[in-house]
Amino acid sequence: MDKQIREFLEYIELERGHSQLTIRNYESYLTKFAEFAESSGVNNVSKIDLELIKKWRLELHRRGLGVKTLNYYMIALRSFLKYLSKMDVDSLVPEKIELADTPDREIKFLEEEEVKRLLEVNSGKDDKEIRDRAMLEILFSTGIRVSELVALKRDQINLERGEFSVLGKGGKARVVFLSDSAAEWLDRYFKTRFDEDEAAFVKIKNVKLVGPPKAEGWRGQTKNEGEKPDTEQTKGEMTAKRARLTARQVQRIVQDSAKKAGIVKQVTPHVLRHSFATDILRAGADLRSVQSLLGHSSVTTTQVYTHVTDKHLREIHKKYHHREPESNKENITSNNISKK
Repeated sequence: MDKQIREFLEYIELERGHSQLTIRNYESYLTKFAEFAESSGVNNVSKIDLELIKKWRLELHRRGLGVKTLNYYMIALRSFLKYLSKMDVDSLVPEKIELADTPDREIKFLEEEEVKRLLEVNSGKDDKEIRDRAMLEILFSTGIRVSELVALKRDQINLERGEFSVLGKGGKARVVFLSDSAAEWLDRYFKTRFDEDEAAFVKIKNVKLVGPPKAEGWRGQTKNEGEKPDTEQTKGEMTAKRARLTARQVQRIVQDSAKKAGIVKQVTPHVLRHSFATDILRAGADLRSVQSLLGHSSVTTTQVYTHVTDKHLREIHKKYHHREPESNKENITSNNISKK
């Protein structure tokens, strides 16, 4: 079973293009299952049956795992069984593994006024504020994931066209679009960059650049704690290589900006992704278009936002489709007749 699990992990990496995070998670889930199966006297995939799966579910439940996490284990196991079926290896039919019902997912997002406050808290008084404003603008304008943001390169972004392509989950490419405001702040941010790093968003600190102060490209930087760039000298010419921002650092920047803006909600890059989706759905975008913009492989994933937009539609209906109750109309008619 261990050998077949390794082959399955190689398959989803090479053939299916799954991310390294997904592969690591699947490896963890399946390794634990294989150990449990062996302790139950099952060391061959042909002996996997529903009784073993039932015992595995019970074991996970007793370990204190929630329904959602338990489903992750079952999804990994079902994918493994699908692979075995594809390879004509005799084992349990994957469709026999059912997932537990989970409560509706709660979507956290910012209202329009909160987004405005979050963006404007970085007014651009120094290089860091310009960078952070550009970052927040791009997150809300495009709805990209934080992993997609930190992987961005400067030459990927076409400011004239206001668009760029990103690689999402599973290596799937999609085009996203910049608002005029996002494009303007990105342009302003890129003009503060005198380093040679290809990353779109990099750390900023008091860079003491090597080489003569008047060398082409030399520029003093403001001090920002926790953001230390790398510097190097090549053939007497000054170059500065600043480290690419990590996902965790972007999360801190978003959280700090939210605090400065006086927003009491917990704000993360993913909350901005939700805010983007909610905003364009409320404006009238169809679900399929939002699916494409977010890079969801299934429209089912995108449908989670309808719970939010349905409430908004109810308000719109009440505001613009107001009619007098029939009972009121009858009373008005009766009063008019009696007067006559």
